[in-house]
Amino acid sequence: MLTIFGIAWVSAMALTWFLWSLARGQKKERFVQVVAAARDMASGTRLRKADLKTLTVPERELPKGVLTRVADAEGRVLLYPVTASEVVNATRLTSWSGAEGIPATIEPGKRAIAVPITDASGVAGLVQPRSRVDVLFTRTGAMAEAATVTILQDIEVLSVGRITQAGQTVDPRAPRVPVATLLVTPEEARKLELAKNQGKISLALRNPLDRSTAADNAPVTAEALDPLVHARAARARRGLPPLAGAKLPDVRDESAWRELTGQKPPPPKPEPPKPKHVVDVFRGDKHVQEIFQ
Repeated sequence: MLTIFGIAWVSAMALTWFLWSLARGQKKERFVQVVAAARDMASGTRLRKADLKTLTVPERELPKGVLTRVADAEGRVLLYPVTASEVVNATRLTSWSGAEGIPATIEPGKRAIAVPITDASGVAGLVQPRSRVDVLFTRTGAMAEAATVTILQDIEVLSVGRITQAGQTVDPRAPRVPVATLLVTPEEARKLELAKNQGKISLALRNPLDRSTAADNAPVTAEALDPLVHARAARARRGLPPLAGAKLPDVRDESAWRELTGQKPPPPKPEPPKPKHVVDVFRGDKHVQEIFQ
């Protein structure tokens, strides 16, 4: 009986100590109130009190830059879309509250400028808001004047038509706006505006993780497409007379190839020696060859 009583007493003491330690540990962990979204909201939305709520989270799990007061987020504009119950971070809001909607999403020092696009120049509709693109400019005109050059690289698309975020639906009765709005610097905006009025603009879609830029940005001219134009330009650089006619010679003909590339003809081959007459003379067991010219 004494043994049973002792075991029960020790077990009760251990259980009491365990519950007391657990309760003490819970009291030590602190919880804080953070600001979260009350509903799904798109970028450019001005936050109001009804759009926000508070959540209780452990202090050790508190995200960096999170807001703890609704007043700190009220009146500011979202830079990126948020979902319901998502914690509102200060980095996802504008630092000022004087603008409304999409203009507030433009970063300081950037400008939004629209360029016309078609199914061909807009990559068949694959360019979406927040995509990264390169801007190509093609100067039209005569074959000798035509050229294409990449004038801007790694540019962010703010919107396509009236769509400001991927997956957004618009009224099908609304008129289609075939333009893409790009976020650029003021200098890039001037360059883009000049290109719009001097030739054709096209967009090249990039991988969003590829932030590299091409070092070689030389323009591509008609020389890369037409061998005849390339040959004429090469002859002009060498100071050779222009080719006669507009038809490209047969490059399989050696003389035509030398004429096309401006190479000098090879020196004439020396005449082969005249054949010699050889007479075999046998005198008994002796054999002699006599050579006559």
